[in-house]
Amino acid sequence: MSKKKKKGLLTPDIKPGTWHAKHPKLVKFFYIVLFPFINPYFRAVALLAVFALSLTVIYLFQQLPSPKNLTGAQSYAVSTRIFDRHGELLYEIYADENRIPINLKDVPEHVKQATIAIEDKNFYRHFGLDPEGIFRAIRNNLFAQKLEGGSTITQQLVKNALLTPEQSYARKFNEAILAIITEVAYSKDEILEMYLNYISYGGTSVGIEAASQTYFKKSVSELTLAEASLLSGLPKAPTRYSPFGSNPEQAKLRQAEVLRRMVEDNYISALQAEEAKSEVLNYAISQTEIKAPHFVFFVRDWLYEKYGIEKVEKGGLRVYTTLDLQLQKEAQEMVSELVAGLTNYHIGNGAAMITKPNTGEILAMVGSKDYFNVEDEGQVNVTLALRQPGSSIKPLMYATAFQEKTLNPGTIILDVPTCFTGDYLKPYCPSNYDGGFRGVVTVRQSLGNSFNIPAVKGLATVGVKTFINQATKMGITSWNDPARYGLSLTLGGGEVRMIDMAQSFATLANQGVLTPLTPILKIEDFRGNIIEAIDPEERKAALDYLNNYESNSTKGGLQRVMDRAPAYLTNHILQDNQARAMIFGTQSKLVIPNHIVSAKTGTTNDMKDNWTIGYTPEYLVVTWVGNNDGSSMGWLTSGIVGAAPMFNTLMTHVLQDTESVWQERPSDVLSAGVCANGMPPSYSNNNCQVMHTDLFWNKSRPADAKLVKENVWIDPNTSFPPPYGEEVQGLELHEKTMVKDPVSKPYCVDCQGYDEEKDKPIYQTQNIQIIDGKVAN
Repeated sequence: MSKKKKKGLLTPDIKPGTWHAKHPKLVKFFYIVLFPFINPYFRAVALLAVFALSLTVIYLFQQLPSPKNLTGAQSYAVSTRIFDRHGELLYEIYADENRIPINLKDVPEHVKQATIAIEDKNFYRHFGLDPEGIFRAIRNNLFAQKLEGGSTITQQLVKNALLTPEQSYARKFNEAILAIITEVAYSKDEILEMYLNYISYGGTSVGIEAASQTYFKKSVSELTLAEASLLSGLPKAPTRYSPFGSNPEQAKLRQAEVLRRMVEDNYISALQAEEAKSEVLNYAISQTEIKAPHFVFFVRDWLYEKYGIEKVEKGGLRVYTTLDLQLQKEAQEMVSELVAGLTNYHIGNGAAMITKPNTGEILAMVGSKDYFNVEDEGQVNVTLALRQPGSSIKPLMYATAFQEKTLNPGTIILDVPTCFTGDYLKPYCPSNYDGGFRGVVTVRQSLGNSFNIPAVKGLATVGVKTFINQATKMGITSWNDPARYGLSLTLGGGEVRMIDMAQSFATLANQGVLTPLTPILKIEDFRGNIIEAIDPEERKAALDYLNNYESNSTKGGLQRVMDRAPAYLTNHILQDNQARAMIFGTQSKLVIPNHIVSAKTGTTNDMKDNWTIGYTPEYLVVTWVGNNDGSSMGWLTSGIVGAAPMFNTLMTHVLQDTESVWQERPSDVLSAGVCANGMPPSYSNNNCQVMHTDLFWNKSRPADAKLVKENVWIDPNTSFPPPYGEEVQGLELHEKTMVKDPVSKPYCVDCQGYDEEKDKPIYQTQNIQIIDGKVAN
C-alpha cells in the first residue's frame, strides 16, 4: 500500500480486492482514530482524548458483573413450578433458551418488513441511533415521567446481548455507545440477522425460528403475513402479547398494529392487511404440557407482575395454588358438555368460576369450553374478559340502596311505564324483559323477579356515582369513569369481569366484608424458604371476628366495606324462592334442593351475555354463556335457559355431601309488619297502614313511599287524572288508590284503562327528572 502526504492528511491508496477494500468502514474508522497522532498539530489533543477514553473504558469495565458471581446462587437458573392445592404439578416455567439460528437469506421479506415496521422504521437510514426516537424518548422522560429509550433494533440487540435490563440513564448511555460501535463493525443485514436470532419472543423461544416452531410448528420460511405480523409484535412485551397468555386478544391487537405500520411504510396494501387480520391462526398448542391452562396463565401473569419475569423464570419458585385440579377437571367437563347442548340457541362458548367467599380461594377457573379449540378462540379467558352483566348486577345496586337507607326490602315501588329526563339527550324509557308491567310491587319482588323499571328507580334514589363507589369497594374494577354511565348501569350497561363479579358477590356472602380473592396458598423458594403464604383458617377467623363483633375496621387483610344488615337483606331476597315466583316459578334452576342458596340471573338486552351467580357462605359459583365474537344468542335464551342450568349442575356438585348452612341474622335486622315505606309504623312520622311482613334494618329510615285512598279528579275520556297544570272540562271525582314511590310523584294505580285487543292494562307513563345521575328533589 503506498501512501502520500497532502496538507497534513493521510490518504490511503486502497487496491481493489484487498482486505481493506472489503472492510471500508473499519479502515475509515482506524484512519480517523490514527490521524490525530500522525499529525503533530493534533497530538496533544489526541493524548487528552486517549486519556478521557481510557477513563471511559475503565468506567465501562467497572459496570461488568464480578467474576465472583459465577459461584453464587445466581450462576444458574432454576425453574418455577406451579402446583394445585394438593401438590399436583400444573405447569413449569423456565428460562432455558431454545434458540435455532437462521440465516437472513432464509427469512421471508414480509418477516423482515414486519419487524422493521414495528420496531425501527428508520433502521436502514440511521447509524445505530434514531433521532426521531430519541426526541420522543426525551419528551416522555421529561413530561410523562417515564424512562424511555427510543431504542433502535441495534440498541435492542446490544441491550439484550451485552447489558443488564436495568432502567437507568447510565445504561442508556452505554447502550448508545455500543450501538454506534456495532454499526461500524457490522453491516445492516448482519445486525438484523443477529437481532432476529437473539431477541426473545416469549418463554423459552429466543429467535424468530424458535418462535415460529413454538407458536406455529413451522419454519420461519413458511410463515404467512398474518403469522409473521403476530410474531413480530411479541418482542416488545412477550408476556402481554402472547397468544398463549391470559389475554390472547392482546396478541391480535398487537398484530393489527404491526399490519397498520406495514401499510404506512408501503410494505403491504390495506387490503393485504385486512386479509391478514381476518386469517384464522392455527397455533401449535400442546395439551400434554399444561393442566388447567386458563388458571395457570392467570397465575403466571400474576407472578410476573409481582415478582418480575427474571425471578419467575429463573428464581426457582414453588407456587402452591388454591386450585382443586379434580374439581377443575369436573367443572371443565360440565361446561363443555352443557355448551355443546346449547348450539340450537346460537351459543358457542361458556365459562365458570368456583370460589370460597369466606377465604377468597379460587377453586376452579374455566375460561372457555375448550382452551385448545383454536378456531373458536378457546385461549380467551372469559373469566378475565370485560362483558356486560345484564340484570346480574342488580343485587349490588339494591345492597347500595339499603346501605344508603333510601330503600328497604318491603318498600313499595311502581313498575309502570316510566321515562327519565334531564341527564339525557332524549328521554330514557326502560322496559321489562317481557315488555309487561306489574304495577305496585315491593323491592323484594322487584329484585327477586328482576324487574327493570323498579331497578332504575332504585338507582335514581342513590345516584350513579354513589353506586359506582360502593361497587368498586366491593370488587368491581372496570367502572373507572363515572361520567360514562347513566341509570342503565343497573341493567348491565357497564362492562365487568367475571372474576370481579365473584369478588363483589363474595362480599355480599361475607355480610359486607371484602375478602380478597387469591389463587395462591403458599410460595416458597426451591430451598423451601417461605416467601409468602395465606392461611384460609386465619381468614375465616378474621371474618368471624368482623361479623360477630360488628367491627367496621380491618383484620387479617379483610376489610368491611358495607354494613352487615344491607348485605344480609340482599342475600335473603336472593334466596327467597317465593319472591321470584312471578317470573321464575318455584321450580327453577336457581333452586338447589336441600340447600339455602342466594342466586341471580342476568341477560343483556342484545342477547350477547347470559349470567347466573349463586352462593352460600362456603361456596360461590358464577357461570356465563355467549359468543366470543360478540354475536347475539338466540332470542329464546334467558337466564334460566342458558347459564342457570350450568350453575345448577356446578353448585349441586359442589354442595353434595355438605350440610345446608347460612349466616345468623344480624341483631339489627328485624322482622315485622311494614308500611309502604318498608318500615313498621313506629318508625314513621305518619300513622301508615301495615301492608305486609318483611325484614328491615332498624338503623334504616322509612323510604319516601306511601299508598293511600283519595278522592281524585278523573278525565272520563282517558280514565286518568289530567296532566299537572292543564285545564280539562267535565272532570269527575272518584275514590282512587294513590301511590308515591321513592322517586315519582303520586300516581293513580287503579286509574288505568284496559286494552281489550291486547288483553292487558293500559298504564299512564310517568316522567321523572334526573340530575347528575340522581332523582331531582
